Amino acid sequence: MKARSKRLVALFATLAMTVSLLAGCGGGSSEPASSDSSEGAAETEQAAEPEAAEDTDAADTGEEAADTSTASGDVNSTPRNETLYFAGQQWGTINDWNPFSANSNNAMAIQQKDSSRTLIYETLFMFNMLDGQLYPLLATDWAWDDDAMTSMTIHLNPDAHWSDGSALTAEDVAYTWDCNVKYESSLGVDFPNYVESITAVDDTTVELKCALDDAGNPTNPLKVQQLLQQMYIMQKAYLETVETRNDSDKEAMKLDKMDDLVASGPYMPFYDDDQKVVFIRDENYWGQADSMWGKLPAPKYIAHVIYADNNAGQIALKAGEVDVCQQFITDVQKLWEDEGLPITTYIDEPPYGQCATMPSCWMNVDVEGLDQVEVRKAIAMATDYDQIIASAMSNQSPTFKDVPRSTMNPTDGEQALYDQAAVKDLQFAGNDIDGANALLDEAGIVDSDGDGIREYNGKPLSFKAECPDGWTDWMASLEIVASSAKNIGIDIQTYFPDTNTFYNDITTGAFEICMNSPSGSSVTNPWGRCMQFLSSQYADLEVNWSGNWSHYRNDEADEILAKIPLETDEATLKEYYTRLNEIYLTDVPNFALMYRPELFYAVNETVWTGYPMKDDGSNVPPTDCTDGYGIAALYNLTLVE
Repeated sequence: MKARSKRLVALFATLAMTVSLLAGCGGGSSEPASSDSSEGAAETEQAAEPEAAEDTDAADTGEEAADTSTASGDVNSTPRNETLYFAGQQWGTINDWNPFSANSNNAMAIQQKDSSRTLIYETLFMFNMLDGQLYPLLATDWAWDDDAMTSMTIHLNPDAHWSDGSALTAEDVAYTWDCNVKYESSLGVDFPNYVESITAVDDTTVELKCALDDAGNPTNPLKVQQLLQQMYIMQKAYLETVETRNDSDKEAMKLDKMDDLVASGPYMPFYDDDQKVVFIRDENYWGQADSMWGKLPAPKYIAHVIYADNNAGQIALKAGEVDVCQQFITDVQKLWEDEGLPITTYIDEPPYGQCATMPSCWMNVDVEGLDQVEVRKAIAMATDYDQIIASAMSNQSPTFKDVPRSTMNPTDGEQALYDQAAVKDLQFAGNDIDGANALLDEAGIVDSDGDGIREYNGKPLSFKAECPDGWTDWMASLEIVASSAKNIGIDIQTYFPDTNTFYNDITTGAFEICMNSPSGSSVTNPWGRCMQFLSSQYADLEVNWSGNWSHYRNDEADEILAKIPLETDEATLKEYYTRLNEIYLTDVPNFALMYRPELFYAVNETVWTGYPMKDDGSNVPPTDCTDGYGIAALYNLTLVE
């Protein structure tokens, strides 16, 4: 626990006793894991950004006091001192518990991004963003079978078993893969490009064969490693049951609610409605074996009230009704400095969190005017990044003076992968109005009619910049981009549609300038992020969720991006990444506005303590006690005495 939290524990002991009487399940059906969850409009998993709730006025959370005993079996109450409450992850009613579905709206259970959420379903390995390593979960180890990386062998933990008590075997792993491919889940559509087959050698040994190109080389070993921490392993017997009731119909399989699921994780569904989601610990969870965690996670219940907006979640955090909050909180330090609350973040001082991604301004190069590198670079040079970081981010980001601009996130591991000195002369600090004006003047892009707006090909440089309404920090950032551009004779008008409209615009290319985030820290990064910034592979997709929303094309960048996954020599990789950054900083198809945590992370230590903190020696990342190796936090939590 941090020093400030230690000083405050005594002051809040009485409050903790009071808060422990709070419950959480609101009203609704008393049936656990209801299968009647609303089929109403819900965003797809691809569109489930953490800022998706509007930052509006305070809303009543609907929490009511409840008895601290569940001896009666009443799912509408869980003991506060056995329940870990979350905010900022689940927005709206759960649709299903189906990993094949593209519309589960079940972020607490099914979230497979840079690190997978493994409270209920589990993966073979867990990714740790702090060191970039894969840690054992259902599997104990993996290794390439040859130097060419054409196949790998994976060994499973023999202690792993399902929630029904049956052993988890290599047949389950192989059948999970086959069903993803057969029923064309998003994973099953993407990864066959890199994986040819997954087969069971014996009960605890799996062989994975890579897809090969015409020259006999694996198409992408990095993506193969990504699969190890992304594919949720499902029970073969259960999948066969689901197939039977759906006649193995592809669409029916993806629509099945799977509310009778069999899983391997530490928790199972307990209750859900349009007010709250609750998981209950599996007391027979295999992970308590000495070969894994050696014990059960500390909280018996995991709960998430479905708050109306970020403000409601923040109010609940301050009141001690939320323990772990995944929301951007303006001036988060004031919660402990001014209000004296037992709230802490991963780092004591700015930027308060472990920044791992770079929300960026993407300029559509298919739009006239933005197809000119001088216009794009001038907008980037003029933008006042210090103002964005100070006001929009309330200093919860390193500055670009602290961490020079590149395709790399600000972690030490990625920063060491390119030659910063080689691209030093290409850097732009921001708020360089004179330099941006000179660049445009030299290119002959001038204001010829005296209206204050420069023209290109006789048309004024006037563009619309968008991000979702309610994402207040992003909205403020784009306002600063627009204001800065006016100082160099470029008219940028901000536009804030609803989230669904925004994602339709960005994925179909129906925008001029937008704000969006590339991936953060993952097994495939920084290669994957460079793909998102520069790869022509994504430029012509009819519906593009993958990246390169600028529609930028560069043959040399494509050639380098194709080589990186097959390269193991560190010096050569550094040359490749340095050259990609030279291209990125020269052509400026997009530019980062800030650094940002992959997940925001503020915790209230009124009830629970022992959360991951920087330099605590635990090596547990601040991924909200739920994602990748971050789930290890659940085994370190203790109650505040």
